[in-house]
Amino acid sequence: MIKFTLSEVRDLIIAFIVISLCFAIVNAGRDANAILNMLPIVMVGVGAGFILHELGHKFVSMKYGYWAEFKLWPQGLIFALVTSFFGFVFAAPGAVYTYANYMTDEINGKISIAGPIVNIVLAIVFIAIAAAIYPSAFYSETSALIFIICAVGYSVNSFLAVFNLLPIGNLDGSKVLNWNIGIWVVTIAIAGILTLMSMTMGAESIVRMILGL
Repeated sequence: MIKFTLSEVRDLIIAFIVISLCFAIVNAGRDANAILNMLPIVMVGVGAGFILHELGHKFVSMKYGYWAEFKLWPQGLIFALVTSFFGFVFAAPGAVYTYANYMTDEINGKISIAGPIVNIVLAIVFIAIAAAIYPSAFYSETSALIFIICAVGYSVNSFLAVFNLLPIGNLDGSKVLNWNIGIWVVTIAIAGILTLMSMTMGAESIVRMILGL
């Protein structure tokens, strides 16, 4: 059973709200009304992507018998908010800290890759739902809203996957690369393709391609 401290729950909620706001700004620009309208839509993708990403790290850590806890990084939150006004999000609001006297590169790599894998799976799930709902989105406002939520969810999660797999500093990619370069290459390649398709084609074109339209 995964256990949480009160401070951990607080930090997760704060990080979730701020990161959601950052992605809303990126998607809606600097228009306050547009940001407020986009925020609930973005929160679904970010909520699933950010929270489950961190829970992936926590679950695998605790599977190996370690205590793991998410802690907020206030400077990272501020930096994420600042970068969002320039059209991208440096999404490093905090991290799951695993407490261990000793940990092999393999275990550290497996704990680290859990989060990006969650984002890759979520991106695929979101685009699959978008494809399933697409035909009815032309005559149903509910279906159209679900499609938009899934399109944003696909975009956010593919980005979170590739961002966290970058072998920079204390990001997940550095630890995965230290463990197994082959697994890192395959994983970041998948995340990179998903992100590139999101940025160049857009969700609707991807869905139309999937459906053969």
